[in-house]
Amino acid sequence: MAAIAENIVNVDNQHTTPPLEEKLNGMQLKDETKVAAETLDQAKKQEEVAAAAAAEEVAVEVEPKTGVSFPVKLTDGKELMTVGLRKKSMLGMGIKIYGFGMYYDKEKLKENLKTKIDSKESTKLTKEMYQAVIDSDSAMTVRLVIVFSSLTMNMVKKNFDEGLGASIKKLTGGKKNDDLANKVMGAASDGIKLSSGSVIEISRLPGNVLQTKVVDEVISKVESELLCRAYVNMYLGDDPLDKEAKEKFGMQLLSMF
Repeated sequence: MAAIAENIVNVDNQHTTPPLEEKLNGMQLKDETKVAAETLDQAKKQEEVAAAAAAEEVAVEVEPKTGVSFPVKLTDGKELMTVGLRKKSMLGMGIKIYGFGMYYDKEKLKENLKTKIDSKESTKLTKEMYQAVIDSDSAMTVRLVIVFSSLTMNMVKKNFDEGLGASIKKLTGGKKNDDLANKVMGAASDGIKLSSGSVIEISRLPGNVLQTKVVDEVISKVESELLCRAYVNMYLGDDPLDKEAKEKFGMQLLSMF
């Protein structure tokens, strides 16, 4: 009887306890399946990252007279309203100085202007519409991209001070304020190197602060409502730097309402 019982136990063991080789093969198969699953998971994650990166790529608009590309949206959310060209007459020739892109937070701009622009009547551009933007304390940025390779910082300061000074006079009935105009670029070192493609950004910050960055360096922050209005007036006033750019801005403004 004992022998029979032992044989039964041995038979049961043969069915319940697989050989070592089978165990190893089973473990190896599970490991290979796990590795394959992890590899597939990693591949999917890489695809998702690549897709996200592609989605984050921002479209650009090219200023046609200079070929300069401007992103249609800045990292802070401001959107491109218009692009244009700043020219300067030198030695009887019109020299291309820089291309520019003008950015606003469209939703905030619309909110600030809703009491001044009637959406039911805003079917054509008016001087009052542009003036409402000029007077509005709406955050904006103008990105200037240098295209004149021989431009020096001293030339930039002189040209900028003249243009801003003239804009201040228009808003004050002919009164000069050179000291205020000079505060914007006055602190910029003449040693700053500018070349074709160098970027200058001038932003109107909340609280009527005009901030100027030259090649990613903040060179001034001036709190002045008049200065902010005068700067925007250079682009949207009666004598803009680029008339076509002003008109395009106006069409974007109409589309918002």
